[in-house]
Amino acid sequence: MRRREFIIFLGGGAAFWSPAARAQQSATLPVVGFINAASAQSYAPQLAAFLNGLDEIGYVDGRNVTIEYCWAEDHNDRLPSMAADLVRRQVTVIAATTTPAALAAKAATATIPIVFAIGGDPIQVGLVAKLSRPGGNATGVTQTTTELAQKRLQLLHEMLPAVSIMALLVNPVDRDIAGASIKEAQSAARTLGLELHILNASTERDFDGVFAKLIQLRAGGLVVGGGAFLSGRSEQLGALALYHGVPAIYRGREFVVAGGLLSYGGSVTNAYRLAGNYTGRILKGEKPADLPVQQATKVEFYINLKTAKALGISVPPSMQARADEMIE
Repeated sequence: MRRREFIIFLGGGAAFWSPAARAQQSATLPVVGFINAASAQSYAPQLAAFLNGLDEIGYVDGRNVTIEYCWAEDHNDRLPSMAADLVRRQVTVIAATTTPAALAAKAATATIPIVFAIGGDPIQVGLVAKLSRPGGNATGVTQTTTELAQKRLQLLHEMLPAVSIMALLVNPVDRDIAGASIKEAQSAARTLGLELHILNASTERDFDGVFAKLIQLRAGGLVVGGGAFLSGRSEQLGALALYHGVPAIYRGREFVVAGGLLSYGGSVTNAYRLAGNYTGRILKGEKPADLPVQQATKVEFYINLKTAKALGISVPPSMQARADEMIE
C-alpha cells in the first residue's frame, strides 16, 4: 500500500494531518481501512457521502476514528496487496467500496469485518450467502447497477425511436459488471429490435477511440455501463458525449450537468452514505453477519433539455413528466 492520503472531502474543503499526528491518533483510535479501485479525485462525491454516513453514527476521521485510504488508481491488480496490508495492520473494519475491492478484501480475511458498496449481486460474486442473513464477515450495500443497463437502453430508445443502432460502453477489466451489463442490454436490444455494439474502455486514452468508433458504426446513441472506472469519469463522459454530438445515457446528475442527455440510476451518494452508516454500526459493536445487505433502491432520472435542443431532439412530454429534474 502506498503512503496514506489524508484528504477529507467535506463541503468542498480538505483537512491535512501530519504523519506524526496521525500515528499518535492511530495508537488509540479504531481504524477503518477504506479501499477502492479508483482514485480519490474521481470518487470525491462518494467519499464525502461515506464520511457523512459515518458521521451520522457518531464517527469523524481524526476525532474518534482513523481512516486509512487505499486507492488503486484503476489498477485492480494492486487491490490484493492493499487488502493484505490492511489485514496485517489489523484494522478494525474494511470499507471496500467497489466490487473488485470487496472481492480482494474478502479473499484477504475471514475475520475482519467488511462493509462493501457494490453495483452487482453480492451473492452471485460470492461476498455473502444471503441478503437477509449474510453470515461470515461481510455485509454492505448493493445498487442495481447492472440491471439498469436494460432500462437505460429502453429510455434512450424511447427518446430516439427512429434510431436502430446503439452502443454499450463497458470496462472489460470489471468482468463481472461488464458481463452482466452486456447480457442485460443485449436482451433489451433483441426485444426492441435494435442493433447493439459493445465498446470497451479501461483507460482514459480509450475514450477518443470509443467516440470515433461510434461515428464509424453510425450508432445513434450510447449507453454507458457501470463499474468504478466509468463511474469516476461520468462528468468527462458527459462532456465528451456533448462535444461529439452523441445522445448518451448514464447515471448521476453530474453526467447530465456536464452535457450527457439522460441519466437513470440509483443514487450513488445514498448508497455510500448507507455504507458509512454500517461501518459506524460495526465500530459500535454490531456484527456484519447480523446486518442484512441493504439494497439502494432509490432511482433518479434526469434530462438535459439544453443538450436535447443542441442535438435536435424533441423530449416527449411523457418523459418530462417522469423526470426528477430537467436541466436547462
